[in-house]
Amino acid sequence: MSRAGLGLLIAGLVAAAAVGSVATALLAEELLVNFDSSLRIGLEAAMHAAVALLILTPIGILAHRQINRLCSNFEDTGADTGVGAVSAPFWLRPVSDAMGAAIRSWATRCEALNTRLREVEIRQRLSEAERDHAATILDSLRDAVIVTDSFNELSVANDRAAALLGFDVRDAVHKPIDEIIGDTRLRTLIKEVCSAGVLSKQKIVEHTMGAMDAGHDGAEFDVTLACLPGNQDDVGGVVTILRDVTREREISQMKSDFVSQASHELRTPLSSINAYVEMLIDGEAEDDASRLEFYQIIKGEADRVSRMIDNMLNISRIEAGVYSIDCVDTDFVAICGEVVETMQAQSKTKDIKLSLKHGPLVYTAEADRDMIYQVVMNLVSNAIKYTPESGRVTVSVENDDTSRSVMVTVADTGLGIPPEALERIFDKFYRIENYKRVAKGTGLGLNLVKHIVETVHAGRIHVESEMGMGSRFWFTIPYERPGK
Repeated sequence: MSRAGLGLLIAGLVAAAAVGSVATALLAEELLVNFDSSLRIGLEAAMHAAVALLILTPIGILAHRQINRLCSNFEDTGADTGVGAVSAPFWLRPVSDAMGAAIRSWATRCEALNTRLREVEIRQRLSEAERDHAATILDSLRDAVIVTDSFNELSVANDRAAALLGFDVRDAVHKPIDEIIGDTRLRTLIKEVCSAGVLSKQKIVEHTMGAMDAGHDGAEFDVTLACLPGNQDDVGGVVTILRDVTREREISQMKSDFVSQASHELRTPLSSINAYVEMLIDGEAEDDASRLEFYQIIKGEADRVSRMIDNMLNISRIEAGVYSIDCVDTDFVAICGEVVETMQAQSKTKDIKLSLKHGPLVYTAEADRDMIYQVVMNLVSNAIKYTPESGRVTVSVENDDTSRSVMVTVADTGLGIPPEALERIFDKFYRIENYKRVAKGTGLGLNLVKHIVETVHAGRIHVESEMGMGSRFWFTIPYERPGK
């Protein structure tokens, strides 16, 4: 009610009292305390009529002034945070008391509403904090997490799921999964679990994604789906977790292949050892020369098995990161010189010219001397094995100032490596099929070389080859070990 309306209402009450109708005044006072919106219009109309009769009299003018002052007091009191007593003449005291009680009641209700509002705000802030906390946890997971409601619309998803399935979480919330998930089988799985409505069980399936291109296997996932409880034991939605197991299965397959290949490679020398031992037992070596030959063959095969086991152990240690390294300032010219000197006898049996080239500078780097010796020895040994008689094997040492590394090159004039084999030449147990008759080997040497150079010393190893023209292997070792 406006200030003018309030003034007219009080004036009407005064007019009723002035004409001597005490009962009417008391009734008007009761109406003032208990009036509602449906009576205000009629009551105000009646007060207008009373004021019209009295406003022109001296008493009416005085009453009008008192009423305006009372209205101002009410407005000031209502604007304050605390409600105090309102002063008024005795003949307006019932009105002022009734209005004061109404204002105090309204203030109490407002205070209660403000308290409830503050509680709601606190709960909202707590809910937002819990939601942000849960979102942070979900985003920190490596697995993709998707939560859908009972209508198969997206409720929650983490960043991993958004990146995997190609949608924006902010735009995708409350949208049907048919619009945001392109994988047909995944959508079908979510809908089937939601329709089944089994709350106590999880469904785990294997699923491959991204295998649309020919020759591409795609990523493999373990998909776990479970229903979320809703109201009155209804299904409230489905939570779907996609765990990428591609790498795990690749490692498992690699282990299986490793065991299979190692068993195959070990079987050959062990079979040879067993055969010659049986011949010795049966007395087929009748003279000392034959027995010596058998002993040498057995010794050679036993050494081959020993080397294979050592290489496998070294490779496993490096791959597992449990190797130990003794880095010192290593002279690469000295190491290569020792290898060349050691292999001279073997090269001379095939009339191969084995030489070392280097400049007058200092060629040193921080490295494990024994490991670098093993790398150079392996490369030179392979070069001699696969180079025909009267060929050349050259070991070169130089500084690569661009990469701040020492570079060692082993070049030969041997058989060369087929182009299709260049990418696999450093794989475990890989050997070129047509060269198996040329020289024996385990197929682990170059893999160990690559691990020593790249994994242990943070260097690089490369190969170039042309069929019938020879091969060129070179590796670089940084002057200073990274991370020192």
